[in-house]
Amino acid sequence: MSIYWSAWIMFLVVLNLGITLFLFLWGTRVRIPTLPDGTTGHVWAHGVLREGVRKLPRWWFLLSAGMFAVGITYLVLYPGFGRYKGMLGWTAHGELARDVATNQAQLAELMQRFRLYSVEQLADDPDAVQLGGRLFQDNCAACHGREAHGNPLLGAPDLSDADWLYGGDGKTILASILDGRRGTMPPFGEAFGEAGVANLANYVLSLSGAPHDAAKAEAAKPIFATVCAACHGADGKGNQAIGAPNLTDRVWLYGGDLATVEETIRHGRGGQMPAWRARLGEDEARTVAAWVYANAHRAPAAGR
Repeated sequence: MSIYWSAWIMFLVVLNLGITLFLFLWGTRVRIPTLPDGTTGHVWAHGVLREGVRKLPRWWFLLSAGMFAVGITYLVLYPGFGRYKGMLGWTAHGELARDVATNQAQLAELMQRFRLYSVEQLADDPDAVQLGGRLFQDNCAACHGREAHGNPLLGAPDLSDADWLYGGDGKTILASILDGRRGTMPPFGEAFGEAGVANLANYVLSLSGAPHDAAKAEAAKPIFATVCAACHGADGKGNQAIGAPNLTDRVWLYGGDLATVEETIRHGRGGQMPAWRARLGEDEARTVAAWVYANAHRAPAAGR
């Protein structure tokens, strides 16, 4: 803090403390003119209410004096009077550093224990799941949502439904978090034409039993078998090795209505899951993976 701002703060502290102390002492000694009946002469409600004058209670006087003593003592012990550091040498930075050090020590003990177990085993550890859930909220919820239900507008998958693009075992989830993923669906609008896109979209919907035009779907069978099956498989059940989604389960990354499926085929899709190795490190990433695994395998609520 510069000398100017230090002097300015000291001036304001002395001014405010001086004024309030003066008013406190003066208010206990000033004499207010009163009428013979002990009132000031101020009336309200056509004379029904009259302003009286009474001495302040002793408890109020002692409490107020005590507050002044506390305030002055605080300024002596703690920083608050310009550049004066206080007799105790307390600082907010020092308090934060001590709290962080304490937290890191406790966290280190937890992480040492967590390293002994796989992600699947950590999913049964309440401490690991709680920590992973907090880290998920801080780092992942912006795309996947607080409850990990995903966001079709961003192409962020639902992580709570046990339907996986790359696999749902602990090692695969951890690899996705640490190193990220990049998925690409190439555009086929020019290759297939509008009629071909419409036919293929209906065929894709037919794979999951969704409403579709049977004639258009039948016409697209050869296209799917020669082009799309290379990634999605001849049966349309996808390929987790390359992140090609299963088209038979009615779980959609960007939406499963006819118009959205046509849009996907026509213009393609490109999604990226960023790598979190540098930010989280493997220890914290393992707890996030444990939370994701536990959340996906949690028993569904009644009525769902």
